[in-house]
Amino acid sequence: MDFNQQIVEAFRANGGEVTEPVRFGKGLVLVHVPRKDGSVRIAPLAAIQDDGVRYVVGSAGGSPRNPAWVYGLRRAEEVDIEVPGEPVVTVRVKVEELAGEERDAMWARFKASSSGFAAYERTAEGRAFPIFRLIG
Repeated sequence: MDFNQQIVEAFRANGGEVTEPVRFGKGLVLVHVPRKDGSVRIAPLAAIQDDGVRYVVGSAGGSPRNPAWVYGLRRAEEVDIEVPGEPVVTVRVKVEELAGEERDAMWARFKASSSGFAAYERTAEGRAFPIFRLIG
């Protein structure tokens, strides 16, 4: 089983709390990303939550290329996400990509939330990581 599938299964089995294979706690959401072929991919993503709005970042572990799911979110007006709870709940959300100062401010919040995000900047070859607002 691949790494993301392990995270998805742990998320669903534990009310949205992930401690294995990596300690994420309840800071993830599962995003149902539409593909061009009409299928859906489940992407476990770190999220920052503000008043019911969640933000996710396309960091791809600091890769110089965007993760594939970014393009699916750019094409979508709405997607389903699974959020922590007892049980895990699926919510339909609107998708908006942040830009400019708003994107930069949210990127600063992601870096403050985890030193891993700051480290990604060193390997991304100048790529600005896309950030999406998920409004439910």
